[in-house]
Amino acid sequence: MNKKAKLTQGRIVNNMLHLAIPMFVGISGIVAFNLVDTYFVGRLGTDALAAMSFTFPVIMVINSIAMGLGLGTTSVISRMIGTEDRSIVKRITTDTLVLGILIASVFIIIGFSTMKPLFTVLGAKGNVLKLVISYMSVWYLGAGFVFIPMIGNSAIRGTGDTKTPSIIMLIAISLNVLLDPLLIFGFGFIPALGLKGAAIATVSSRFFTMLAAFFVLIKREKLIEISRPVVTEVFNSWKKILYIGIPASATNLIIPVSMGIITRLISEYGTVAIAGFGVAIRIEMLALSVIHALSSGMVPFVGQNFGAKKIDRVIKSINLSHAFSMIYGLFSFGIFLLTAHLIAGIFDNNPDVINTTALYLHIVSISFGFYGIMLISSSSFNAINKPYPAIMIAFLRMFIIYIPLAFIGSRLFGIKGIFLSASLSNFIAGTVAYFWIKRKLGTVVHFVHK
Repeated sequence: MNKKAKLTQGRIVNNMLHLAIPMFVGISGIVAFNLVDTYFVGRLGTDALAAMSFTFPVIMVINSIAMGLGLGTTSVISRMIGTEDRSIVKRITTDTLVLGILIASVFIIIGFSTMKPLFTVLGAKGNVLKLVISYMSVWYLGAGFVFIPMIGNSAIRGTGDTKTPSIIMLIAISLNVLLDPLLIFGFGFIPALGLKGAAIATVSSRFFTMLAAFFVLIKREKLIEISRPVVTEVFNSWKKILYIGIPASATNLIIPVSMGIITRLISEYGTVAIAGFGVAIRIEMLALSVIHALSSGMVPFVGQNFGAKKIDRVIKSINLSHAFSMIYGLFSFGIFLLTAHLIAGIFDNNPDVINTTALYLHIVSISFGFYGIMLISSSSFNAINKPYPAIMIAFLRMFIIYIPLAFIGSRLFGIKGIFLSASLSNFIAGTVAYFWIKRKLGTVVHFVHK
């Protein structure tokens, strides 16, 4: 483990590429988990594909809380390294892992207690509801395998190493690609388990990421404290992490909660619409992996430089990232205009499913650049220990703009109106985030120079 901050010196672009490229590999690997499942589950029929779409908001809730804790871990550790105060890094990592295990246990209990009524409220019924329950009965058991590696890998990223977590994820996705067809369709003595097999494959792959994260943390980074902790130290660690982690989790939770509402709204258009929407969301996630990687890399970069009081480097990195986001967004829009129907056809051969997927991608991808500005600005707020603007921007995007407009758009233009609302919410939230982070950093520069 390096003794000094890595990211406060050298060319900014090189630092950002060093962070973003491995992050892209790791994040696209996470998305590939979903896409691989979607591809093979699509071979089971539209009902199975729709069932996976219903699980998406709930799975995102658990992932969002894990990511919030991970972001808090990265933010705190990167700032400690930026100030070269490393005395509590090991304590924070260990205590946060314990916290993650406790939260995962709570989710397992709640998940099994609310499974049927929750998905019924979301709009699942009949055979689709049965398929949802068969999938989530397995997935909930592996909730701990989401929290632990998310937190562990975030601690590693806080030191400036984004490569190792990405390698772990690549191996895990390879395992998932191998297990999915074997468990879904069966082979030899292995029975065909259908949608339940997809869940088992995902949980097994996540279990590997947990073991790998523990190995790196214990053997290489030596970030795990084995000795008996002092209770006050544990609570102090949790306080530091949760100061960022709770707002970050709340920010992340806004998306799955609102997506649950949107999923319920789209369910009124039938199983085919839900299936097409689910495919579109997963393709969108892959397309946005580049932006998510860049915004995730901003946390250690901004955190270390902010901790070292190198505000000019922080501002320049944000400006470069905003510009890249706009260019990439326009590029993605052009690609989807040409290939959306072709890409959708990979996952399902139902023309209505393909048309729904393509319609979403045509309408929403034009706003990807502004969505990226929102992500980059929010990550920067978290990195400088100002988490509340990020949650306010996310709340504005989903609950003030997207959901109300989606209900209005649905009544006026059908499902197309829902997708138009998503695009408009990205435009507005991205614009607000751009001016907000500019103003905040301008205030910081004035204070430092004064």
